[in-house]
Amino acid sequence: MLDLSTLRADTPGVQHVIHVNNAGAALMPKPVIDAITGHIMLEAERGGYEAAEQRKEAIQGFYQSTADLLNTTADHIAATANATDAYSRALSSIPFERGDVILTTINDYVSNQLAFLSLQKRFGVKVVRAIDDPLGGVSVNDMAQKIKTLRPKLVAVTHIPTNSGLIQPVEAIGQLCQEFDVLYLVDACQSVGQLPVDVTQIHCDFLTATYRKFLRGPRGMGFLYVSDNVLISKLAPLFIDLRGASWESADKFTPVSTAQRFEDWEFPYALVLGAAEANRYALNIGLENIARRNTELIELLSTQLAELPGVRLLDQGERLASILTLVTERRSAVEIKNALQAERINTSLSPREAAILDFDHKGMTTTALRISPHYYNTEDEIHTLVETLKRILK
Repeated sequence: MLDLSTLRADTPGVQHVIHVNNAGAALMPKPVIDAITGHIMLEAERGGYEAAEQRKEAIQGFYQSTADLLNTTADHIAATANATDAYSRALSSIPFERGDVILTTINDYVSNQLAFLSLQKRFGVKVVRAIDDPLGGVSVNDMAQKIKTLRPKLVAVTHIPTNSGLIQPVEAIGQLCQEFDVLYLVDACQSVGQLPVDVTQIHCDFLTATYRKFLRGPRGMGFLYVSDNVLISKLAPLFIDLRGASWESADKFTPVSTAQRFEDWEFPYALVLGAAEANRYALNIGLENIARRNTELIELLSTQLAELPGVRLLDQGERLASILTLVTERRSAVEIKNALQAERINTSLSPREAAILDFDHKGMTTTALRISPHYYNTEDEIHTLVETLKRILK
């Protein structure tokens, strides 16, 4: 059981707002804040290079703590600026040729889809999307059929879309990719920190995530996991940096043997240390405990919201995460968000242009309100949110 009073005492922001925008950026706990501000002060007093040298061992702790989060080892972890940065580095390492197939889903992150379309435009790859099951979420059977017949160069799935509480069956798809020897890229931006994520069960070759969301870390930090398969195959980012390779001679370079071949030399080390603390904070609480608490909160929230007249909940799928989206004909999502913010309740928006395939499938032409509680929220905060929303809609 979580010690909610201690968790909230660790979270200065709860004194000022009801924060249910954790799918956007969560409230950081004190250990994360202290790690960041402490290193900034050290840089101010000693110099940036000197501060990094002094905290070298602590900085290396980032890799081990991230590995512990995913059930892997430190040499499979690369630090990146954000999840999209990690995703682009992974994509750039794959030697696509004209006619290669990228197999993906309808429920995906907009930046991922834009990257696929850019590859399609420049290199002539084909972007194919598996269909959804009637209950929501990608059809594993259709995915299997398309893998068998199309033999894609890459399968790419978003674990939890930014615009929905849907949880995709990434483990089942990973087994298919392993069986047919297909590269597998998983966007875990919304799942790491709110669910247990085990790369040995997912069987992915790449996994990307950010820190600002459910991990409760700083903005400006993400990570990339790469598998043994990637390292042994010597895949490396197209624009490799001196951090990731050694310059052997005028026309030759050699990538480093670890996932750090995907990194840049320059880092915001204060954020690296903050991210390491965010990892440890989540691990100390326990991902299973976090997931259990989040399920309780989202079930309470969805039950209460479903009782409000005129409110339509949009989330589909057999398994739902700690993200809820809704619309109502009574007021626009933008108006509701602004009215809630005036009451010091933080939510966010899920615009149609960020998920046009999913929104078209749901018959949506407008922006939805996105609500994403996390384990440090209370039942009283959920009740206050619903009562405030009820008052706004009247």
